[in-house]
Amino acid sequence: MRYRVLRTDRTPRPGVRGLLTRRQRVSVSALRGVSFVARSGEFIGIIGRNGSGKSTLLRTLAGLEAPSSGTVLTSAKPALLGVSAALIPELTGAENVKLGALAMGLSPARADEIFESVVELSALGESIDLPMKTYSSGMGARLKFAISLAADPSILMIDEALATGDATFTERSRRAMDGLLERAGTVFLVNHAAQTIENMCSRAIWMERGQVVIDGDAVEVARKYRWFAHNLAQGDEDKAASLLRDAVLEGEEQRRATQLLVAPSDESPSAAGVPELEPDPFTKVYDKKSLSPRRTFPSTILPDDNPSPHQRPRSSS
Repeated sequence: MRYRVLRTDRTPRPGVRGLLTRRQRVSVSALRGVSFVARSGEFIGIIGRNGSGKSTLLRTLAGLEAPSSGTVLTSAKPALLGVSAALIPELTGAENVKLGALAMGLSPARADEIFESVVELSALGESIDLPMKTYSSGMGARLKFAISLAADPSILMIDEALATGDATFTERSRRAMDGLLERAGTVFLVNHAAQTIENMCSRAIWMERGQVVIDGDAVEVARKYRWFAHNLAQGDEDKAASLLRDAVLEGEEQRRATQLLVAPSDESPSAAGVPELEPDPFTKVYDKKSLSPRRTFPSTILPDDNPSPHQRPRSSS
């Protein structure tokens, strides 16, 4: 997914030219070289830093944005949480439950049948009879999630919605999604909390700068990402870059196979006369001259190489 946007050049210039705003059209890659297969019954977590392309990936998979190159093939229409359930703030939560169910293609009779289960899952209690404009953002997200899940979609995509609930709502959500997976559904979950991905998902995809870093078991991928994010938060960019590069190299064989499935784009920035913009300065991991140290992840540290307490990863990012 590539966007062409206008970029303002704020370089100081003398004279009258300095008073004029100079704009240049640039190309920004939101996703590049992404290719994977999701199967029925999988709960896939997508994790990564802000701006890594997680939400763009979901919108592309859901068909809300056409990719600049490549193809998305699905066995059913994906339901992206918060988009399919178009709710009206002036109506009560109860009225929006029925409206959202109808908007997702359910019959009026079916909308009445799922009403109680939606109210129970959303955990809104008596607030269900208040106008939705009085809800907090978390309450609104929980109601949309409950409606989307009650529609029993074959492919459900959730972007950060589960981060708005308490422990009770999280546990109810887990049980409801387990039921969806048992019916051979597929769930995608975008979340910044590596612990949530580790606890809820069976598979995880780590995104960085629009690319897939590594795709594998949720526990392993989430722990690698959490250790990377911990070092980055502590200001140790060199260690974080080494961790990221180790993960990139670990997934290199998979990406090499993936590249066989990605058709080369006919529209490149250079061919179109549009310069490429890389807004993220954290690029040293892709420098081939940078050597990666041995045994960088905690799971691979030998007993006599235990890190000091301040080097150990936190329980969550």
